[in-house]
Amino acid sequence: MQETEIHDLSDDADYAASQQQGSASMMQCESGKRSSSNEPEGAEVVYMKDNVTIHPTQFASERISGRLKLIKQSSSLFMTWIPYKGQSTNARLSEKDMNLYTIRAVPFADVRSIRRHTPAFGWQYIIVVLSSGLAFPPLYFYNGGVREFVATVKQHVVLLRSAEHANVFLVNDFQNPLQRTLSSLELPRAVSLSIVPSTPVSGGESASQENGERTDVDVLDGSPSIRQFYRRERQKVHDPARDISMQLLEKFSLVTKFAREATSQLFWETPSNAFSLFERGSSNLSAIDSSQKPRDDVLELPVPVPPDPLELDKLSLAWGKPRQPPLGLEEWATFLDSEGRVVDSKALRKRIFYGGVEHKLRKEVWEILLGYQSYESTYAEKEYQRSNRKTEYEIIKNQWQSISPEQEKRFTKFRERKGLIEKDVVRTDRSISFYGGDGNANLSFLHNVLLTYSFYNFDLGYCQGMSDLLSPILFVMEDESESFWCFVALMERLGPNFNRDQNGMHSQLFALSKLVELLDAPLHNYFKQKDCLNYFICFRWILLQFKRELEYDQTMRLWEVLWTHHLSEHLHLYVCVALLKRYRGKIIGEQMEFDTLLKFINELSGHIDIDVTLRDAEALCLCAGENGSACIPPGTPPSLPREDGFLFNSELDDTVL
Repeated sequence: MQETEIHDLSDDADYAASQQQGSASMMQCESGKRSSSNEPEGAEVVYMKDNVTIHPTQFASERISGRLKLIKQSSSLFMTWIPYKGQSTNARLSEKDMNLYTIRAVPFADVRSIRRHTPAFGWQYIIVVLSSGLAFPPLYFYNGGVREFVATVKQHVVLLRSAEHANVFLVNDFQNPLQRTLSSLELPRAVSLSIVPSTPVSGGESASQENGERTDVDVLDGSPSIRQFYRRERQKVHDPARDISMQLLEKFSLVTKFAREATSQLFWETPSNAFSLFERGSSNLSAIDSSQKPRDDVLELPVPVPPDPLELDKLSLAWGKPRQPPLGLEEWATFLDSEGRVVDSKALRKRIFYGGVEHKLRKEVWEILLGYQSYESTYAEKEYQRSNRKTEYEIIKNQWQSISPEQEKRFTKFRERKGLIEKDVVRTDRSISFYGGDGNANLSFLHNVLLTYSFYNFDLGYCQGMSDLLSPILFVMEDESESFWCFVALMERLGPNFNRDQNGMHSQLFALSKLVELLDAPLHNYFKQKDCLNYFICFRWILLQFKRELEYDQTMRLWEVLWTHHLSEHLHLYVCVALLKRYRGKIIGEQMEFDTLLKFINELSGHIDIDVTLRDAEALCLCAGENGSACIPPGTPPSLPREDGFLFNSELDDTVL
């Protein structure tokens, strides 16, 4: 029986509308195909597809369409994607912004894998992952053509279908002639090179596989250890095991299970045992790998650490302002008029940025910072809003509470989400007294809000990590309805982090890479040398907004600072840069590879001085200025809040995926 993949969030609404755009683009494409070629002499265009589109943000108006080509020159195959000029959209993207995404003549010798996604409904797309670990944004084929693309690549380079992921194709360039021959024959199993542990590889591509996509599988269950996957090989030879090892790296760049399941082990590992998953399988290391370990009797010279070009400590003293005491009741009253309106929202945000808020004030202030309440609302209007929203919350909540056991048996998606929420809730912040102990009612509230949200935003549903983001909100609000609406407001900003197409996380990690390159080129070059340019080491920082790295009260203080959007709506990226720069000497001096680097990053949990880090981040943000803003693609999450309260306006300015 043919199995189909679950299609992306939501392309259905935009899909039909896009066909008109697609038809117009096709006319443009056909005229382009008839035009004279601009390719260099000796180059042959073996594949060309128009109307291939990148989605830089969640807004439909900011999609960038272009032309995808495969070019054969001599014995090498290259891929290019060039955006169309003069695209007539309502986008806020400039021509310069669009050019950031241009792919110019990438040789397939530098490509590690191709991930294809061909759902029964919605758009097809591919993700191309480079050997460095970087992944290009998903390339959407509005008018089909993914299978033809893969088939064309297959004619010119050796492709092996991943044994674990039917939709992942590993790009190989074996120097062993026997291995190349066996691989090109697409035998059920390719023979592994003798210098590496034997790894079964499915090279076959049957007609049933070609015509019907297999449902995605969990990328963690049954996989070899991360240590084997990310270990940097010293030899310059490519081999099957090394190619297969990049599958885990693609958990960062693959689409379907990225935010939902690929990080589950990272979420639930504690700092003390976070490295344990790297230790599994260490006995399987190759003999060559072991022989390259430094001997105890050899004197190791210290590795020189290139100087910090910005001298972070001096920069923080010069640019970063000292932290202030948290905003208290008396001072808070000075920001309000007699009816409860905030008189000067900019001044209030600046004050909170430098000091945070006393806990007893957080409930009232967080509602405003998150956009649940408006800065201009009076006391009476706020109370009216709470009453209306409580009624609305109960209506949504009743939708899942009224599902009978018989209905639930026939409602697979509901059972899956409910089971995942129940599994996560019982291990969320149990060390906090608010959630501790058996039969704690607050755990029920946490469960109810998450399950209700999965019905409120059924496309996104529930993803692992959401319970971490809700926990402090419920702790502050101590009310189920108000916690729900504040969580809805937060997810308006952070929801793209959990999208299946990974646009939110991809754009933030890309921006982080550019910021580090701008603010500390030697550190960026070190990451490049160690194949860490994907910045996956910072994945948990960004996804959970440092929730797992800080003490509970510090997390709340950091979040309210980030929510002010003072200086930048992307201050969390500068916090990442500040932490990497703070420990750059240890990272470079000890020549940390990916596995040891990730272990070190995880073990920073509970040892971060938030006041020092915020001062460093402020200094870096001010120092970067417009150059820093230019590193961050427009629409990168979190998006700016509406000062009049997002819930008062039900119509968005742009169509959201």
